[in-house]
Amino acid sequence: MSTPLRSPIRLTQTAKRAGCAAKQPPGTLLPLLAGLPPLRDPAVMIGNQSADDAAVYRLDDERALVLTTDFFTPIVDDAYDFGAVAAANALSDVYAMGGRPLTALNLVGFPAELPLELLAEILRGGADKAAEAGIDLVGGHTIKSEEPIYGLAVTGEVHPARVVSNAGGKPGDALLLTKFIGVGIISTAAKRDQDRLGAIGAAIASMGTLNRGAAEAMQAVGVHAATDVTGFGLLGHLRNVAAASGVSARVEAAAVPVFEAARRYAHEGIVPGGSHANHDFLRAWVDWPEDLAMAEQLLLADAQTSGGLLIAVPPERLEELRAALIEAGCPVAARVGELVAGEAGRIQVV
Repeated sequence: MSTPLRSPIRLTQTAKRAGCAAKQPPGTLLPLLAGLPPLRDPAVMIGNQSADDAAVYRLDDERALVLTTDFFTPIVDDAYDFGAVAAANALSDVYAMGGRPLTALNLVGFPAELPLELLAEILRGGADKAAEAGIDLVGGHTIKSEEPIYGLAVTGEVHPARVVSNAGGKPGDALLLTKFIGVGIISTAAKRDQDRLGAIGAAIASMGTLNRGAAEAMQAVGVHAATDVTGFGLLGHLRNVAAASGVSARVEAAAVPVFEAARRYAHEGIVPGGSHANHDFLRAWVDWPEDLAMAEQLLLADAQTSGGLLIAVPPERLEELRAALIEAGCPVAARVGELVAGEAGRIQVV
């Protein structure tokens, strides 16, 4: 792979919101999804009913398609890195379902006043990340837009009996997380020229890491449920798992792996608007400890881009899964809590 072209244009300065923090907040999106008409096709195994990561469509007894799309505005300044991170983020939805990507299409919005060389670098970053995942980008669509937008529409496959949805969690399941959180806060600091700790490099490396190894590990071991942690933050996506599974959850705040720079920045008030919106939504679902600082709460609600997988695994398979995740090269394999019997979607942070 050739060396990426470094441009003096800072892409994050061309957009009001960065990465998955540009998503509609859960308090807005979930009621909209609830208002959609019911699905009628019996081949649809998973649609929009449970706010899962991707749709699953059964072809026959041996094959099902995993269908997803994801796109956003620049999360980092460099065009090549933006393309690679956006591609990894879109591919993650297939991995979260236990699937294997097959192919993908580019989705592009690009301002007329920006140099086309930047768009070429965005596309090259996406293509290189797709190649790392073992697939080709076979086409796509472009429009002129006020801000740069890039992502993928991904098609994957999974055996119908081996789909990992967000709705299969059971009381007693351990919750494992495979990446550090805090990239939303770090990228916001970088955008504001406040990343004095130089943490953006580690954040880019994390966001560009595919969740393929984590997906293969959980398929090999056998798990009950999973989701990838993106724009709704760790607790927002956990709420979806717990609600879809009909259970509650307990999270140990001190056990959650956090980039230290993100923690320091959060305590200084450097937090993206999307993370505040997530926290506002979670007020109705989360019981917070009285002594947990607001900065620590915002970390658990931080809008992630291309975050790790959050996996619900039977307790007797916990150590086997943790070993498999470590062998697969996952950044972390941290037990952050458990699912418990109780009100669907309720989360207790301790």
